[in-house]
Amino acid sequence: MSINQPTSMDPTKMGVGRSIAVLTSGGDAQGMNAAVRATVRVGLYTGAKVYFVHEGYQGLVDGGEHIRLATWESVSMMLQLGGTVIGSARCKDFRSREGRMTAACNLVKLGITNLCVIGGDGSLTGANEFRTEWSGLLVDLVRAGRITEQEAKKSSHLNIVGMVGSIDNDFCGTDMTIGTDSALHRIIEVVDAITTTAQSHQRTFILEVMGRHCGYLALVTAQACGADWVFIPEMPPDHGWEDHLCRRLTDQRARGSRLNVIIVAEGAMSRDGKPITSEQIKKLVTDRLGFDTRTTVLGHVQRGGTPSAFDRILGSRMGVEAVMALLEATPDTPACVVSLSGNQAVRLPLMECVQVTKDVTAAMAEGRFEDAVKLRGKSFENNWNTYKLLAHINPPDVKSNINVAIVNIGAPCAGMNAAVRSAVRMGIIQGHNMLAVYDGFDGLAEGQIEPITWTSVSGWTGKGGSMLGTKRSLPGKMLEKISQNISRFNVHALVIIGGFEAYVGGLELVQAREKYEEMCIPMVVIPATVSNNVPGSDFSIGADTALNTITSTCDRIKQSAAGTKRRVFIVETMGGYCGYLATMAGLAAGADAAYIFEEKFSIRDLESNVEHLVEKMKTTVKRGLILRNENSNANYTTDFIFNLYSEEGKGVFDCRKNVLGHMQQGGTPTPFDRNFGTKMGAKSVLWLTDKLKECYRHAPVCPYRHRIPRTQWWLKIRPIMKILAKYDIKLDTTEHADMEHVIKKRGHLGQ
Repeated sequence: MSINQPTSMDPTKMGVGRSIAVLTSGGDAQGMNAAVRATVRVGLYTGAKVYFVHEGYQGLVDGGEHIRLATWESVSMMLQLGGTVIGSARCKDFRSREGRMTAACNLVKLGITNLCVIGGDGSLTGANEFRTEWSGLLVDLVRAGRITEQEAKKSSHLNIVGMVGSIDNDFCGTDMTIGTDSALHRIIEVVDAITTTAQSHQRTFILEVMGRHCGYLALVTAQACGADWVFIPEMPPDHGWEDHLCRRLTDQRARGSRLNVIIVAEGAMSRDGKPITSEQIKKLVTDRLGFDTRTTVLGHVQRGGTPSAFDRILGSRMGVEAVMALLEATPDTPACVVSLSGNQAVRLPLMECVQVTKDVTAAMAEGRFEDAVKLRGKSFENNWNTYKLLAHINPPDVKSNINVAIVNIGAPCAGMNAAVRSAVRMGIIQGHNMLAVYDGFDGLAEGQIEPITWTSVSGWTGKGGSMLGTKRSLPGKMLEKISQNISRFNVHALVIIGGFEAYVGGLELVQAREKYEEMCIPMVVIPATVSNNVPGSDFSIGADTALNTITSTCDRIKQSAAGTKRRVFIVETMGGYCGYLATMAGLAAGADAAYIFEEKFSIRDLESNVEHLVEKMKTTVKRGLILRNENSNANYTTDFIFNLYSEEGKGVFDCRKNVLGHMQQGGTPTPFDRNFGTKMGAKSVLWLTDKLKECYRHAPVCPYRHRIPRTQWWLKIRPIMKILAKYDIKLDTTEHADMEHVIKKRGHLGQ
């Protein structure tokens, strides 16, 4: 958390005597409720009064019952709901000065001087204008006799903090806006369903997604499903694109593909600024090629449904940061927006972000499309470059005579196949011969190695598990055979995709170079494990899919307790010794506690948690959820904790136990894992291509105990889960982080 409060300040006293109002405005987005919930609960934690403003700015103008005091219980069971439970409305009244005067009067009467706005750039710009006018509005209200001089003095300054809720991801300054990941989930669900019917009939499907001014949803969807073509407003196709598109579709069919997928952003346009519609593309494909073509316009399906785990966590983290930013603000602090940079929540000046967002629109209008892509940020640019490489370049005529082998190691996880597909295709584009190694290091030792082609990996992005097969065996006892097969199949480079076994196995191969010269080839490890415990990487392929599986299961479990009441569920998650899944699922599902190996706990802590639940059962929220990482403690097992809670909770609540097991490793990959796997696979082969002329030896690397990295970024956000579960803990406010500037940040967003 980027908090710049002096260490002497008690965070539970920061808000005493102050009032915060939270509103959602503009188009709704999944995850807004998580942000509202966190704002309310952290506001109450600091001692502040917190108010809901129902129906957005309209509620601010109408006042009365539209501005209501929030309680801890009033935001219970909000996390898993889509949309915004406090409502959102377009408001003409707030656009007039008279309307804003009435809104100011309503806030002053309630003593509210801190406003948290969750919405798009229009909503946030309106909030900044309100703040800028505040002093003048108060003067007019006093003059009109609507408020007293004393009331005006008490409310002399209005603090504004924004959180961006927009499914389009069209706001510059943040890697992701609240709702984008969930919208991608809805889109990919539809794409997967359409793919099966399209293959049956050898059809071409044109899918139109939202994004009037931003092509992020279309671009990531195209990358995540391996689409044949994507139309986005930031980068219109070159003149003569019609011929190119038809040629590409024909080529794909000639290679044996039974379907074509074209993704269109609703704001897609040609180089001369004319709209490109899905119907126009359908007519082109039907008339020119005679292909059986269908269009699907997704519309508001993308806004609906339950929020993804990522959006719940993002909304929760942003809500915490927003409250801290409000309470730390001074009259000189500019209105800020809470943003995501990498895995950190940061604060940026609101109007700087709005200006850069406007700059993108201006660049598109002026035909400066390369600038538009760059202004969107590094993440958008990386996605565009990866997509172009994988979808728009034909393999070269001249081969490199380089053989690159790909192997999957350890437990299977969703997204592995996306990484294999991407690595294979990027290798073919570079002119390499790609080899598939089946069944892990065992297959490498036994010679289960075959060429793998462009078409053989078609459709792999959406498949779960490992198509190549994978085993946990390490290469240590097979080094002789492995070295012989590296020589026999003339392998020049190796891509190892997997978890901790892949990491350790890679080290064993490197350390064997002194004895086996054949091992002196460049190797790259792509982290792929549900545990997210590979050193050197903040995220592993597969962890997001597992996290969403746990979260959706916990939703169902909590729902089952809604009828029975007074029930506590103990849920065991995977992760080895790494508590990432338990912690993040705890935050996403609204758990009361999450036991992990990294944070030691005693019998007294368990007793304290039971006492906390006993108190909770006296409120209107009569259910509990406890998560336990599988290896969190050798003695305090899931059975032990279940028995302890059952005994101590007798007469107050009853307990149920769930061990989620291997369902966490299965399922179709989430959009994040497909996209992440695709980018990692492509990057690994490009890196190997650069390194192939080097032959170097590594020094031995120290082993990791318990198979977890020495530093883990997510441990810092564990206190948020405890605060949101109403534990009386102290929030660490010692970290200092000044407000950053979006102009500086634009260069490395999303790396």
